[in-house]
Amino acid sequence: RGEDVLPTLTQNALKVIADAAQGQQPLFLYMPLNSPHTPILPSQEWQGKSGISLYADFVMQTDHAIGQVVSALEKHGLAEDTLLIVTSDNGCSPSADYPTLAKAGHNPSHIYRGTKADIFEGGHRVPFLLQWPARVKPAVSHQTLCLTDFFATTAAILEVPLPDTAAEDSISFLPILHGQQDKPQREAIVHHSINGSFSIRQGHWKLELCPDSGGWSDPRPGAKAKGKAKKAQPTQSTQPSLPPIQLYDLSTDISEQHNVQAQHPDIVARLTTLLEKYVSEGRSTPGSPQKNAVEVKLRK
Repeated sequence: RGEDVLPTLTQNALKVIADAAQGQQPLFLYMPLNSPHTPILPSQEWQGKSGISLYADFVMQTDHAIGQVVSALEKHGLAEDTLLIVTSDNGCSPSADYPTLAKAGHNPSHIYRGTKADIFEGGHRVPFLLQWPARVKPAVSHQTLCLTDFFATTAAILEVPLPDTAAEDSISFLPILHGQQDKPQREAIVHHSINGSFSIRQGHWKLELCPDSGGWSDPRPGAKAKGKAKKAQPTQSTQPSLPPIQLYDLSTDISEQHNVQAQHPDIVARLTTLLEKYVSEGRSTPGSPQKNAVEVKLRK
């Protein structure tokens, strides 16, 4: 039954931790949760807990599941020297019912524009919580990371060198964990929306090679031509259309409301050239050029 998936995953995870505490092998646990994702199926004991919606109930149950994992690490004496990461793969889905959540004073995208599937920040910014008491002091980092960076970071922790043909877009954030915040670890980061639109961000500049959201928020790809524009979410712009290219200064416009591509053609050219370089070299990290798995089309 769908509502049994999260509890079953959680119980299996707790067993892995308990078994690891009795053995000699290092603990590795990858726990890809089914929640809070569709189908929205909180267990019966969690239904109604939030007083808002089933989705909110599911989020609460998810939080409890993560809490059980943390408690198990502490119970078995593994918390101190275990690297624990809690994060997500994308922004919140419209299936969460934004209007209902907004009535309760909650916006899953916070101040960011868009939702899951979009090229906008609301589609890509996710929570990233990490604890490793034995080696990482509590801190907040403003550096840009990507889930692809787990690969190179793990290799760095294990002191395993990576060949040129592996992890071509992965950068170790181990120096950040050790408090080295003086310079960015990443040169830039590439985004991709559900319809194949590309974006590249460097520092506080974000270039989007599309005239729309590239996803499910207004203005939707092709919506203007078909006359099927959907109602915008609370943090989304209600502009009927956008120029073919979007450029945002995230230091002053984190909600991506003011397209400044016309005022900064030099920034547009520089970021476009950098993205083209990544494509031509098949990588965004130093090393020998690699072949792309498929043909890359930078513009729809």
